[in-house]
Amino acid sequence: MKAVILDAASLGPDIDLAPLRERVDSLAVHDQSSTGEARERLSGARVAILNKVVLDAPTLEALPDLKLICVLATGTNNIDMAAAERLGIAVKNVSAYGTASVAQHTLMLMLALANRLPLYQRDVAAGRWGESAFFCRMDHGTLQLEGKHLVIVGQGVLGIRVAQLGEAFGMRVTFAARPGNEAGDGRPSLAELAPVADIISLHCPLSDATRHLVDADLLATLSPGVLLINCARGGIIDELAALEALREGRLGGLGVDVLPEEPPRDGHPLIDALAEPLNLIVTPHNAWITPEARQKIVALTADNLRDGQAG
Repeated sequence: MKAVILDAASLGPDIDLAPLRERVDSLAVHDQSSTGEARERLSGARVAILNKVVLDAPTLEALPDLKLICVLATGTNNIDMAAAERLGIAVKNVSAYGTASVAQHTLMLMLALANRLPLYQRDVAAGRWGESAFFCRMDHGTLQLEGKHLVIVGQGVLGIRVAQLGEAFGMRVTFAARPGNEAGDGRPSLAELAPVADIISLHCPLSDATRHLVDADLLATLSPGVLLINCARGGIIDELAALEALREGRLGGLGVDVLPEEPPRDGHPLIDALAEPLNLIVTPHNAWITPEARQKIVALTADNLRDGQAG
């Protein structure tokens, strides 16, 4: 069975692909591929392995030998799923590979924002510590997590793991109702919880129901000092409204690992705002990138190959 990896570079150079090679007769590895290159490189292959390469209907229709697509991620939005089903091509993804990694990153953002790390690091770099009248500086009020109310949107394995870590710090954790299904959900809605939250952490998929879930109206209901963290998908918050709230002191801190367009080749207002004295952290969608998480993707994909062969 011939398999082709179209964008192996998305896993990083330090990841062992041996578990995949053991499952196929031959494995062609390409660091990156465009959709046009994918059509050529997948010619004669039974299995396509990819992360972000777009496989649209015309591409799939041009590959009569293709029987299985293994996505090196949870999202399958780069695949024309309707065309794959029509053509009898199975599509398998991976999930829960980065739970520990993303939860750790979420807590890192939470801790850094609570301790106003971006502001104090700026002060130290500017020499303000050396100018202090006594041994420390207390210019920016910090937040003790113990006893605070952490509101989480998304009660999947990742949300649950973040809740466990939050509880380990002594926080009270509440899960919000699933957006779009508030009427049929016994949990309180995010709109109900927002005014009594100290920290809001998002771990839900991007959908019509969650796009701009945190908008200007919801931000206006928050108590001053609330920390907002998005390690889910760009667009779940209205980034411009959140930035305005941060600048005006209506938001205590903002940490995002995702933006609506990635990579942000044309920039983004949140990136520009890093030059300002704000309690703001922007990381480059790297919450998931621990070596353990990336290697687990390979292991789970090898399982998908085994299951695909059995099927």
